[in-house]
Amino acid sequence: MATASNSLLFPSSDTLSHHHNPPRTHLHLSSSRSHSVSLLPTKQSTSLALRCSNNGDNVSSQKDTPIELKFPEFPTVMDINQIREILPHRFPFLLVDRVIEYTPGVSAVAIKNVTINDNFFLGHFPDRPIMPGVLMVEAMAQVGGIVMLQPEVGGSQDNFFFAGIDKVRFRKPVIAGDTLVMRMTLLKFQKRFGLAKMEGKAYVGGSLVCEGEFMMVSAGSS
Repeated sequence: MATASNSLLFPSSDTLSHHHNPPRTHLHLSSSRSHSVSLLPTKQSTSLALRCSNNGDNVSSQKDTPIELKFPEFPTVMDINQIREILPHRFPFLLVDRVIEYTPGVSAVAIKNVTINDNFFLGHFPDRPIMPGVLMVEAMAQVGGIVMLQPEVGGSQDNFFFAGIDKVRFRKPVIAGDTLVMRMTLLKFQKRFGLAKMEGKAYVGGSLVCEGEFMMVSAGSS
């Protein structure tokens, strides 16, 4: 009776192993001494394998995508016809091709596609086509004009002029083939005098190429 009772109260280690331990896979490595290695399958290893497989598929799909399909185009908030309705500038001095972001009364972001067909490259310079810094500033001012001449600011869609420029810095040259991305932000506008103070930054490929502060005045102001 004692033996039977002990076996029920204290089950053997083989019984515990059978009921509580997961099945084990034994690898026997042949050497001077035999070793037993237990491998316990886990969910983590399976998920890791799936993640590796998915990453591999993504890399493969990116490599298979032609380069001309990898980069989305700039959005169009205002096209060239809408820009011409706001700005008084015309060829060869209209230096804004498209507005890609516009926050009324606050800021505008626009692009200028710099091409070898731009007439200023005939003399600046014949052997090294670099966009003149003064025209970069002019292009940025025109983007500022799009903000300034809108009804949200109180503009009358009239001509405007420079009243001053300050802290202008040219960081890198802009050459034929570049896309100049310009952001102009309105800092202060005195409606009574038609005077606007703006901050401008221009980029090529995400790198800052020009920055400065602009003062502009509406042509109709006294």
